[in-house]
Amino acid sequence: MRAWLQRNDCRLPPFFLLDDPDRLKSLAERMHWPVPLQAIASPEETAAIFSTALPVLPIPLAEVPQAGQPNPANAKAVVAAIEQATAMCKDGSIAAMVTNPINKAALYAAGFRHPGHTEFIADLCGGAMPVMMLASERLRVVPVTIHMSLRQSIDHLTTALIAATSRITAADLREKFGIAHPRLAVAGLNPHAGEAGTMGREDADIVAPAVAQLRAEGIAAFGPLSPDTMFHAEARATYDAAICMYHDQALIPIKTLDFDQAVNVTLGLPIIRTSPDHGTAFDIAGKGIAKADSLIAAIRMAAQMAENRRHVSGH
Repeated sequence: MRAWLQRNDCRLPPFFLLDDPDRLKSLAERMHWPVPLQAIASPEETAAIFSTALPVLPIPLAEVPQAGQPNPANAKAVVAAIEQATAMCKDGSIAAMVTNPINKAALYAAGFRHPGHTEFIADLCGGAMPVMMLASERLRVVPVTIHMSLRQSIDHLTTALIAATSRITAADLREKFGIAHPRLAVAGLNPHAGEAGTMGREDADIVAPAVAQLRAEGIAAFGPLSPDTMFHAEARATYDAAICMYHDQALIPIKTLDFDQAVNVTLGLPIIRTSPDHGTAFDIAGKGIAKADSLIAAIRMAAQMAENRRHVSGH
């Protein structure tokens, strides 16, 4: 709702919520937010009312929610919202979807069997390989391995995985970011990218062959690069996305540069999906102090990606 209140200042495109109108009305009243809500039956109604009311496509909850207290009884509503948004993206009813953080423990308690909603959306899209990108105006990063320990990440890393992740990144940079000839900077795994094997063989044996494969396919990839010199301003100007080997190698630099403006983008899907780059923040839920910056950035990026794709495809 805060994003809607800032719609004019932030030049936001029309959007609607999939949510329970009673929950939203109660929240607006508790926070003293002047947000008129209007239920809609289809996305086509959004543009006509967006300037004067926040459109809501109703998803009823099973039980009245309590701020900061996830309830497995309402898990079906969360799943239904994800399913409906994905279906509307697939059939062209909407240009993109922006997902807010979910509480996985509550979903798991209700029988949810996916690691998260990214994997769920990928399954709904026919089993596509999802690739996580964190993006802002100053940097785009893609971790090849994500939510696993550093030990597991090293064991999981392969030439094939690096190459596949990079191919998806290059393809979506062209289609959804409008970059005709994307440049990929591929980070090394070890300090100094292995220092010619003296600090580990992974860069020479796993990372470098992936870069060679990509270049043979016509993708402008270079590396492996020393990770400690990849993220200063002069270096960032030489590439469009950094392919990183593990979670923190990617997320530390972008969160240092753009903590409130970074957006989580899921690449590799036939649809456009973005998310704010933060968690559920139950400790401040219902207190009216949460920032909407990352959500606003996610909405704006989703709209720009949709426009880029229309331009690239010609329709």
